[in-house]
Amino acid sequence: MTTKNTLAAATFAGSLAAALGMVAAASASPVAPQPNMDKCYGVSMAGQNDCAAGAGTTCAGTSKVNYDAKAWKYVAKGTCETIKTPKGMGHLKAM
Repeated sequence: MTTKNTLAAATFAGSLAAALGMVAAASASPVAPQPNMDKCYGVSMAGQNDCAAGAGTTCAGTSKVNYDAKAWKYVAKGTCETIKTPKGMGHLKAM
């Protein structure tokens, strides 16, 4: 896979995850399991997490901070640890 294709796949995955997050935000409960996706911590923007946002939040769409290491977002399987943010790389476990 070329760098261009990898970037396009990551962008698509991020867009899909953002769309799923907007739907989930209304209910503030975990987003339903996505079999072809990984939970990726530290990559979601404030209010766009799929769940596990830490103290002071209830779940999906409730994170208060961009790139919260305790909040996760579904991303395409195998891409999480390649997603670079201003706070570092995405990770598969809460930090």
